[in-house]
Amino acid sequence: MLDNTSRVCAGAEPRSSTVLSELERLALLAETTAQLISNNDVDEALQRVVALMVPRLADWAVVDLVTEDDEVARHLVVHAEGGTLIRREDLQGPMPRVSSASPMPLSRALRGIASYLAGPETYQGPPDTGIAVEQRRLFEATGMKTAAIAPIRGPREVLGAVTLGRSGEDARAFTPDDLGLLEDIVRRIGLALENARHYTRQAQVAETMQRYLLPQLPSLPGLAMTARYLSAPDASHVGGDWYDAFPLPYDGTALVIGDVVGHDLEAAAGMAQLRNMLRAYTWSRNQPPHRIVEELDQAMRHITDVRMATMILARLSSGPAGTWRLRWTSAGHPPPLLVHHNGLTNYLDGANGLLLGTGTRRPRPDATVTLPPGATLVFYTDGLIEGRRRPLDTGMEVLRRHAAALAHRPLENFTDQLLQRARPADNDDDVALLAIRIPLAADQQEY
Repeated sequence: MLDNTSRVCAGAEPRSSTVLSELERLALLAETTAQLISNNDVDEALQRVVALMVPRLADWAVVDLVTEDDEVARHLVVHAEGGTLIRREDLQGPMPRVSSASPMPLSRALRGIASYLAGPETYQGPPDTGIAVEQRRLFEATGMKTAAIAPIRGPREVLGAVTLGRSGEDARAFTPDDLGLLEDIVRRIGLALENARHYTRQAQVAETMQRYLLPQLPSLPGLAMTARYLSAPDASHVGGDWYDAFPLPYDGTALVIGDVVGHDLEAAAGMAQLRNMLRAYTWSRNQPPHRIVEELDQAMRHITDVRMATMILARLSSGPAGTWRLRWTSAGHPPPLLVHHNGLTNYLDGANGLLLGTGTRRPRPDATVTLPPGATLVFYTDGLIEGRRRPLDTGMEVLRRHAAALAHRPLENFTDQLLQRARPADNDDDVALLAIRIPLAADQQEY
């Protein structure tokens, strides 16, 4: 058994002859394309493609990747052994930087210059760079007698190189035809890798912008308030969820939870537009929540790029004898959850109106409730309750039960635990959550 190895997947027994017919080559290219298209995870896709090449084309496959900082990592080294693919983790890891002048095959491939055939003798002379040292080590550790090396090129940049190697005394030398087939394979790998990098960059920009726009929560005497934002597990699904809270010049504090339809940079940008418009309307107009949302809906279609969105706008204000009153309207958004101090719960499902962007002008209602002492008010987006295999009604019941069980916890712990327990395992959406804790009455402090 090889040291520092991990099994990748089962494969066929290595063939004594690796000559493929034209039909087999076309089938291999089709399978490669299918694996790269059907797998969003780059590492898994590369492992699956390597499993197509080893042992069909070679006994060994090595994938070196160039990072966005122009550093090189030996990402994957796989060997066919006894019908199983073994990942040689001891041969993986960081590599020296690529020399801009080295004439050695891997260095030139990592610069995107050309593909090469090589053997152990290629690296027997004095090494000109650290890359050459690592290649000599690779040939010695694997016993490769012949190798084909091809650059992984994307449409705009060089992303790495693939080395295929054959070991054993009867290893058939790679030919220019083999090199051509490898180039066809890595061309597909390059497109997939660059697309993955593009979507990752886009998601990082969206998430950074989204987090930057999420506000600092105001400090309200006697009240505790906290919020959370969790990005989607799949980076490409970052969306337009947001929360907001800010003091009003006339009375109380505005509370907002919203979700712009979409899972991309456009949704995140639309969220920013809608959030800023809503802030301006709410701050400047002493109107009930439903009137502000009506005006926002009418303006949204003309001066933003948002097609549809759901949201709740609420106004939280203090009353006599330390009471707190909530007035809100909902534009197609999941209802807030009110969790009483004793664990009783109820959804505030009044004030329901159409989501934003339908083009339908219907009156929007408001609703008002006095919040009981010690209660926790939870605003959330649908990523907390809905998954691919969890219906909305089921998710709302799960959220209610966990919130009831956590009612006695301090607000920060309540919020963290609620996210951890209620968020569905198959969630593919981002989540925004805003929670407010009403102070206990004086005679309840020891409850």
